[in-house]
Order: sequence, then structure tokens, then C-alpha cells
Amino acid sequence: MIQRIHIAIRGAVQGVGFRPFVYRLASEMQLSGWVLNSPQGVFIEVEGEKDKLETFLLRLEKEKPAPSFIQSLEFSFLDPVPFRRFEILPSDSNGSKSALVLPDIATCPQCLAEVFDRENRRHRYPFTNCTNCGPRFTIIESIPYDRPNTSMKAFEMCPDCRREYEDPMNRRFHAQPNACPTCGPHLELWDAEGRILSGRYQALLEAAAAIREGKIIAVKGLGGFHLVVDARNAKAVEALRIRKHREEKPFALMYPTIESIREDCEVSPLECRLLESSESPIVLLRRSMAGSSRTGPASSIAPRNPYLGIMLPYSPLHHLLMRELCFPVVATSGNISDEPICTDEHEALARLSGIADLFLVHNRPIVRHVDDSIVRVILGRELVLRRARGYAPLPLRHAHLAPHLLAVGGHLKNTVAMSIESNVFISQHIGDLENKEATDAFRKVIESFRNLYLVSPSRVVSDMHPDYLSTKFAREIGPPVISVQHHYAHVAACMAENELQGRVLGVSWDGTGYGLDGSIWGGEFLLTSDTAYERVAHLRQFRLPGSARAIKEPRRAAIGLLFEIMGDAAFDRRELPPVASFTDSEISILRQMLSKEINSPWTSSAGRLFDAVASIAGLRQVVNFEGQAAMELEFALDGIEGEEIYPISIIEGTGKSLIVDWEKLVLAILEDIAKGSATGVVSKKFHNTLAEAIVETAHRIGEKRVILTGGCFQNKYLTERAVRRLEEEGFRPYWHQRIPPNDGGIALGQIVAASRLLHHGDAENAER
Repeated sequence: MIQRIHIAIRGAVQGVGFRPFVYRLASEMQLSGWVLNSPQGVFIEVEGEKDKLETFLLRLEKEKPAPSFIQSLEFSFLDPVPFRRFEILPSDSNGSKSALVLPDIATCPQCLAEVFDRENRRHRYPFTNCTNCGPRFTIIESIPYDRPNTSMKAFEMCPDCRREYEDPMNRRFHAQPNACPTCGPHLELWDAEGRILSGRYQALLEAAAAIREGKIIAVKGLGGFHLVVDARNAKAVEALRIRKHREEKPFALMYPTIESIREDCEVSPLECRLLESSESPIVLLRRSMAGSSRTGPASSIAPRNPYLGIMLPYSPLHHLLMRELCFPVVATSGNISDEPICTDEHEALARLSGIADLFLVHNRPIVRHVDDSIVRVILGRELVLRRARGYAPLPLRHAHLAPHLLAVGGHLKNTVAMSIESNVFISQHIGDLENKEATDAFRKVIESFRNLYLVSPSRVVSDMHPDYLSTKFAREIGPPVISVQHHYAHVAACMAENELQGRVLGVSWDGTGYGLDGSIWGGEFLLTSDTAYERVAHLRQFRLPGSARAIKEPRRAAIGLLFEIMGDAAFDRRELPPVASFTDSEISILRQMLSKEINSPWTSSAGRLFDAVASIAGLRQVVNFEGQAAMELEFALDGIEGEEIYPISIIEGTGKSLIVDWEKLVLAILEDIAKGSATGVVSKKFHNTLAEAIVETAHRIGEKRVILTGGCFQNKYLTERAVRRLEEEGFRPYWHQRIPPNDGGIALGQIVAASRLLHHGDAENAER
């Protein structure tokens, strides 16, 4: 008996060749019906014998295209029509827009083979793609994902490309960026004044020659510009640092092949998989001792850092360039430090003037900026540190979301998020909202999200900090605002990623977050329930002389820490590196600031504790980028063996809260330094002690499920040590994987936390 099934599929099913896959499957099984794209997903109606229809449903999920994933597949049996054949219908543009937009996908093996095939019409064509690869998020203007809704609409397909595009059996069927040298985008090489020097493949060859000569080239890629130089050329790397105003922060590298990476770095199977994946992120890899003796990247690429951030070519343009060069290059964001990445060639000409010597550009417009993602492997799992190309804007699914919430994130490593139905759509990395350019980019991303999904937020969710630019923006745009405490947002994000509900103990450690008492939090233990959270423990507080200046000067955090222990006598300890780093007049000012409590706010920040210990150990008194002191403290323990810990106390605080008191820890560190202990030994014992403090506090609280979140848990050793010790003591630890533990995950946590408030009728208490 003939039956008909209506199937609604939601997930990442547009721009991945899903409709051609359905067409081929139905045709093979001799079923009739249709398939179409809609703003909500892919809809299918198919007719045939009941057993064939059941097999069709099973094969849909089992054999779907590799880049796709299905969030939900709903079907219902209906009376037959009947249909005469199976066909692909035009896209339906009606209804709410909740379909998933795919990230940009790295070049597939088939397209790469064509690019390097002399007999293929796309030989050396840097914009080759198919339904399995290529740009998505950076070219889409609106849903559904069809060519007229992308920045490719200006390129009229030639007859050959049109035939591919319209052939359901071709892998380029409805590949929206489909193009070739005859009809598609092309390259040009410009000088610093914007004069065209050459075009097409010749432009790439001349750019490669300039890189060999030590010049800095701005290269327009998928989601913006890279600044590219020969990574082996120390003078070129130093010139880039000076021009970009990036003193010591590590540069990202692009290597031509996985084999060339192995010459300089240790690469585990999981790290190899990440490098070669469709996401193709920057992966933090440990330098190998074997590679240190050969000619590799200049030491100034990542000073005093045992890791290199490395990616493989992920677009045909990058593959062609790296095949021509055959050596590693710096491929850092095309911007001045702290500004957003450039996306338009004319904008790049202005903003990168004085940095780039030449510009390798193309005429395919970039709809939105997307940086390279950054990941590292911790505990045998992927940990995303910056979520952008390859990951954004894929959503996280959550069962208990309030509709149409817009979360504006935090101040550093900003991302934004929006809830639509059961999905939280998380934006690409925006960056630190420190200047007008970054704030403008923040506003553009929000506007882009609203235009893409045609949703007006019912409420806006922000951080509690009244001076964050994101918080001020939330209060400007109209809908009611719900404020969520920073560290609770961290915990909520990690809970959502691990699909946890109810009671957990969240260890939320970072640099800065506005506390409920008006102080600077950052070393928090939060016990959650389905409706609320309680601050059940925190690190002992100390003062930060100079407030925000202490973030860039770890020596100030150290002075505040020492003053809390010793009082005025701390300033007489001139043998200690933080005290010795100040002049007598500066010491006098600091003494007054702390004794009179002037511009010296209290903090419980774990991040500032790391800074203070790094300063006391003589590693770093002033930083050139966020987290530098803590990173160098982590790297100092590299190769040090031992399980030793320092003493630390957990005492009763006011109310029910416990205080993790670090005074004995700091005094023991001072004793070790006075005895001449190696910095690495001090660092190892310090990290071990913090892990023990987490375990002991968890025992005192009595909750078995423990979440590790916040920027401090980007620290590989701390995270791995804490997880191992928690497991040994019978706890169940959870940590981040696809959502950053740093402030890049705050927007997700804000959505989840606000949804809880709304579901339990508590939103009025949080609205401002």
C-alpha cells in the first residue's frame, strides 16, 4: 500500500548538499515526492511502500552529508497525493527564520584536487568550492541560503557553472558560491596606494615573491585580512610587531602541510584531526625539541612560550599560496592590535596603511568579519579558546529557553547570542570592546544577527557591570534588560554545554567580574539550583592599588597581596621583585593608596592571584597582553616533576560563605624564593595547591558535580590537575569543550541564566 510521509528536518542542513543528497537517495529507492529549503530547515514529502519509507528515514540520518547534522527529524504519515516523480522545489522564504547557517568550511579533497589538476578548468582557481566546502557564514545576507541572498549574487554564472548548479547529480548542485575563472571572483595585487600591480594567478605569484623578500602582505581571505610574512625571517617578524603595535603576544602561523608541522611541533592524533578538520582552527601545539635545531620559525613568533599556534591552509587561495612558498608564514589578523579585523579592501588600504607593503585582494564581498578560531587539546578533548571561523554561528541546543533573548556578552573577548526556539545562536568572536572600532563591530554583529533571523528581542541580557560598553548598549536599545552576574553566566554556560540541570558546584575563576557586593570577583565557588545560585566560597580578598592599572601591572597585584599580609612592612621588602620594580616616589604613592584605601578596590580574583605570584617570582612585572603573566607562570613549570603543595586554609567567612585563605601559601612561596628554589618548582607547587583548594572546598560544600569555568581554566596544567584530583576524590568534574571557558562563553550563559529567571517568574527582580 502506497503511503506519504511529511518530514521536517532542523539542524545544519542548508549549504551542505542536503537537498541533492535527498534527491539522489529518493531516486535510487524509486520514491516520488519533493524536497525544499525553508527558513526553518528542510522539508520533504515522499511517497512509496511503507517498508521503503521506513528504510528511507533510517538512511536519511545514517548517510547524510558529512558537514551536516540533524537536530530534529519529525515525520507524520499522510494519505498519498500521488506524486509522479521526485523533484527539488524552489526555496520557501515564508515563516520565522530558525534554520541553521553553517560556518565557513575548509576546502574538501575533491575541490583541492581540481585546483592542482592542470587539465581541470578550475586549475589554480582560488575560489573553487562545492556543496561540501567553501564560504557560508561570511557570504550569507539572509535566510534561506540561496545565491540571491549571498554576496555572490553579483557574479552571473557562466553556462558551465550553471549546468553544474542545476544538475541534482552534480556535487555543485545549488552550491551557492559556485564559480570558475570565467565568471567568478578574481585576485589583484595592489601597492600601498591601491594601484593595481597584477591580476589573477600572477598576482598570487608576485605576492609570494614579495613574502620571500621579507615584505608584509595583507591577504584578503574568507572572513577578513591576514597580515602575512615569512615566519623564518626574524627581521620581517620584528617589523610586523613594530608596525602592528604587538610587542610580545604570540603570532599565529600557517604551515603548508601536516608533515612540515611535525618538523617543528609534537602533533597528537587528535591535534592532527583538528588541524585537518573542516573547522581548520589554529591549534596550540607544543614545540618539539627535535625541531629546535633546524631552521624554523623565528624565536620572536612566540617569546618564552613552549607552544605555537598553527593552522593549515583552509581555502584554495591559502593552499595555492602555501604550495608556492613551501615554508611557514605568520598569518595574523589584519588589524592594529585591539581593533577588529579588516574585511573590505578599501578599508584595509586605509587602516593597514603603514603596516602592509602590498595587498593581495579579491572582489568577492565579505558580509561579516570572522577571525580564525583557536583550540587546544586538554584531557584528550578539544577545548575552543576563540570561537569563530568553522564554529560560528552554529547554535547550542537547550530545552528550557525563553524566546527571543539577545545577550550582549561581556567586555573582553566579546561575543553576542540570541535565543530562537530551542537554539542559542552564538556569534563569532568580536573581541575586546576597548575602542570605537571594536564597539562599531559589536553593533554590526548584533544588527547582522537581527537581520539574518528577522527577530526583535523581547528582552536584552547583559552583565551586571554598569560601566561595560555592552551593558550601556543594552540599556539604550529599548527592550527590558535582565542583568546576570558575570561568574554565574560562566557557570550557566558550562552547565548548558554539558547538558546539566539542577544542583552543581561551579568553580568560576577569572580576572575580573562585577560582584554582587560591588567588589571585583574572580575566585568564586557558586552553588546552583534550578532557580538561583549562592556564593558558597571565594578566594580571600586583597586590594588592587590603581584598580584597572593592576591588570596591566602584575606588580600592583603583588603589592596589594603583600600589603594584606604584612601591612606597611611590605614596602620595606626591597629584595622582592615587585617592590624593587617601583621607585621610592612610586612606593610612597602606593603606600598612601593602600593605607587610605584610595583607588584600591577589593578583589577575590584568581587571575590577579596568578599575576601577583608571577610578579613575586620575578617572572613579569608589567604585561604586554592580557594573561601574559599567568601564561608565563604556567610555562615555568614545564618539565618540573613533583606532587608537592603549599599550605592553604579554608576558613569560615561571614554568613554561610567559606574563604579560601592564601596567606600561608604566599608566605611559603616567599620562603622558597629566599632559599633559592627554582621558579618552575614554585610554579608547580602553586598550581598543585590551587587544585587541592578546589578539592577541599568541594568536600566542604558536599556537591559531587563540579564545574570548572572561567579564563583561568584555559591553563592546561591547572585544569588537568584539578580534574584528576576531583576524580580521585570521588567527584564528577565538568569543563568546557566547544564553548570557550573565557568571556567568549558569557553570552551563552547570560541567555541560559535569564531563561531560568523568566521560567520561574524572577525576571522582574533582575530587570533594570
